[in-house]
Formats: sequence, C-alpha cells, structure tokens
Amino acid sequence: MPLKETLSRAIDRLTGARVGSPRMNAEVLLMFTLGVDRAHLYAYPERELTHEESARYEVALSQRASGVPSQYITGHQEFWGMDLIVSPAVLIPRPETEHVIETVLALARKITTPRIVDVGTGSGCLALALAKELPHAEIHATEISAAALEIARANAGRLQLSGRVHFHETDLLQNLGSESFDFIVSNPPYVGESEEDTVQLEVRKCEPRSAVFAGPTGLEVIARLVPQAHTTLKPGGWLFMEISGTIASGVRELLSEWDDLLVTNDLQGIPRVVSARKPAGK
Repeated sequence: MPLKETLSRAIDRLTGARVGSPRMNAEVLLMFTLGVDRAHLYAYPERELTHEESARYEVALSQRASGVPSQYITGHQEFWGMDLIVSPAVLIPRPETEHVIETVLALARKITTPRIVDVGTGSGCLALALAKELPHAEIHATEISAAALEIARANAGRLQLSGRVHFHETDLLQNLGSESFDFIVSNPPYVGESEEDTVQLEVRKCEPRSAVFAGPTGLEVIARLVPQAHTTLKPGGWLFMEISGTIASGVRELLSEWDDLLVTNDLQGIPRVVSARKPAGK
C-alpha cells in the first residue's frame, strides 16, 4: 500500500479510537517505523511499504489505539532540546516541566559553581537539562526506582553527561550524608487519589503510578520532601517543585515559614512551579 494511503487510513483509525492529535500520532509512529523524517512522508507519497514495514506499523498503531502513549512505543521523548529515552518505568517528560528549568536557571546562573540535586529524577530530564545549561554546576540526582535510575543513567550516557551528574538510588533526600546544596529541584508525584478520574486514561493505565499519585490528597510526598529539603539546603538555598493548581494552597501552607515564596503559572495560567528560599539564619 502506498505511503499516502497508509497514513490516511492510520489517521482514520486513530480518530475512531479517540486518540488525541491523530494525525501527529500517525505521522510519529510511521516515521518511527520507517526510520525517516516528516519531510520524507510527504515527499514520497507513492512509496510502497514492504510487508515487514506494514506489519511493524500495524503493531504500533494497535498499541496506540489501545491507549499506549506514542513515547513508550517509540522509546523517545524530546525535552529541553534533548532526545531522551523513555520507558514505562519513567514518567514521560512534559513541556510544562520546562518551566521548572527556566525558574531555576534565573537564579543558578548567578552562582559560579552551584550545587544542585534533582529529587525523583525519573528519566533524568531535569538533572540533564541543568547539566546542559550549567557546565560548572555540581549536579546530583536521586531516584527510589532502580529501573528508572537505569533509564536516567542511559540518558546521561547518550547525551555525554555521565560525568556531570551523580546518581543516587534512595528515597527523596535520604542517605546523602552531610551533603548540602544551593538548589533542590523536583517534579514529585502531586496528584491526589481523589482526582484519579480526572487524569487521562493513558496516564492512569501506562505511566508509573508512583510517579503520578502521591496519596489521598496529592501533598503526601511534598510534605515529606519539604522538611528534608530544609535540612539539606544551605542557609539561603532554594527549593523548586512542579505542582498543580489543586495543591497550590496546600503547598503554600507547607512552605509558610520559608522566605520569598512564589508560585509561577504555566502558559495556561495554571500554578506550575513553586519556589521558596530557606531562611538565611536557619
């Protein structure tokens, strides 16, 4: 079957399966199957797919129609200009998480050699983006999941940043000894179990539950992280976390004794990043 007809049928199929952005998904999966770029899809509409190519594309479409995210099918996701490996062991990096990087860089670039730790690194997206942007920073990353940590280390290797990030298999900030940091960053689980019905089905079905849901209210992990961060930060050090509008007021309460508390909205006006400074005298 010609490429043009193959793509058209795939779009119709994904539309019927109520997959969001069906054309984009059909194109991404076809580019992945054929090992070509988007320009190729439209430059050679009469190209005939081989039987093997058609079979592989059928498998990919079936997975996507059943709710598997395209990123888990292709094994890749772009974040901060980096091509990251992803698997069902890690949360898929999202564009809104880049707001965390923007907020951190505004302050971290003022320090010659900042010490930074990314808590719950997952794919490594935050730690690696900061390593990319801050060549003189000392960066650590923690992760409780051994499988996720393997992905993060693989991404560091692919991006030639292995020597820049120190990975630790641990829960939040435990077992870091006497380490102290200028900045702590995190995209922690922050969805409450009471909100589960509002979360996209494919997220509930495919992404690691422990990376999405924090507990009944969504504040449980952050409530543990805040006091650990207070202990681990240098006086005057900063904590940055991705959050949602649902928990913004609760996070404010948890950080009520910190200085310079600020909640930054994303492009949709939703509270997305909280930043707070540990009081200098404490």
